Amino acid sequence: MVWNRHEYDDIPGTYVFDGKRANSGYALNRMAFSFNSEANRKEFAADMDAYCRKYGLSDEQREAVLNGEFLKLLHLGCNVYYLAKIAVFHGLNVQDAGAAFQGITADQFRQKLLDQSTGFQDRLQQEGGYWHG
Repeated sequence: MVWNRHEYDDIPGTYVFDGKRANSGYALNRMAFSFNSEANRKEFAADMDAYCRKYGLSDEQREAVLNGEFLKLLHLGCNVYYLAKIAVFHGLNVQDAGAAFQGITADQFRQKLLDQSTGFQDRLQQEGGYWHG
């Protein structure tokens, strides 16, 4: 399959979940989707490596899952929603993963989110109670 280059391909540290990334991360995201089933979560927790192999992850994807390398998982095509499912097995939540992306502590990351939320409630009310991005 041939993929066209986009302007966003050159933004440092940005991994847009586009068709190319979705395609390369299909097995990874399919595996993470399987965690909707409790039986699958238990199977993964019992032997993460074998479970990754069962879903046909590349060696690079498998190693990133096993090592909890979340930024690398995004680069390898993991959807951020599914990244949260993988983070749980490393004893982390989405905010912990966000902090790891930025090289700061979870407390610093939470404070950063709070700092950036200034005016959000006012803007939300101006938009009629719905956020349109």
